[in-house]
Amino acid sequence: MTYESAAAFAQTSGLLYFVGIFAAACLYAFWPRNRARFDAAAHLPLIED
Repeated sequence: MTYESAAAFAQTSGLLYFVGIFAAACLYAFWPRNRARFDAAAHLPLIED
């Protein structure tokens, strides 16, 4: 295995890894079941003690 092929493999696998992490984060953020939790968190700064 040459340096060029190892670097290409690392770049490709790293790209796929981070695309997968990004897709998972987007799915978590836009999943309908999490909407109430995020709405409650969005109103926390507006609640007075």
